[in-house]
Amino acid sequence: MLDIEKQTAEAWTAYGAHHRARGTDVPEVGRLAWGYWPHAGPGEEVLGDLTGLRVLDIGSGLGRFPAHLARRGFQIDAVEASPTQHARAVARYAGEPPGLRLIREDAVDHLGRAVPYDVVYSIHGIPYIDPHRLLPVLSRALRRGGRFVFSGLHTNSEGDGPSSTVAARQELLSLAGAEPVRVGMWVLTPTLWEDLLVEHGLLVDRIDVLTAPDGDSPLSCTLIRAHRP
Repeated sequence: MLDIEKQTAEAWTAYGAHHRARGTDVPEVGRLAWGYWPHAGPGEEVLGDLTGLRVLDIGSGLGRFPAHLARRGFQIDAVEASPTQHARAVARYAGEPPGLRLIREDAVDHLGRAVPYDVVYSIHGIPYIDPHRLLPVLSRALRRGGRFVFSGLHTNSEGDGPSSTVAARQELLSLAGAEPVRVGMWVLTPTLWEDLLVEHGLLVDRIDVLTAPDGDSPLSCTLIRAHRP
């Protein structure tokens, strides 16, 4: 793990501890939201039919999205590296709903040991992990024909667009009622993401840039759908 990833892990641990101490009340979700707007854009339909499949959520955080899928009857593993975020998820769900398995582990370490998955997805989690460390392991941990779907930052709230080189940059993680903390993120152009995926044996099916529905914010994210042929 790179130093910038360790810094980011510490930031997410501080984030989880902050919200545990505040007792932040976060509502359940009624759908997957790949962008930053819960009721706009595509939902879980982009994952395809999950019936009977092994599914992994990377960077599951509080666990709301995998819990939503588990309530629909699917078997979902949810891996989260932050001990405080994982603790929040365990306290919130405590064995419910059935089919949800919460795992506290680095995603790369988990993928390196896990039985291959049929579907791997992540909502905003992938850009926090060095793609050169993640993608080789993820490709091997995805069954042939398996699907990989993820979203990540494209343009931040200051209007800074994605990078055209594979390098992490500093972004701010907001903490309600406190100063934000710095995190490292790989915020890459769609073309660069596609090049990386192809390099590691994954073919891209579709790329969308999701923007604010009212058009008043520069904030946007990339949604990428790929598969292992």
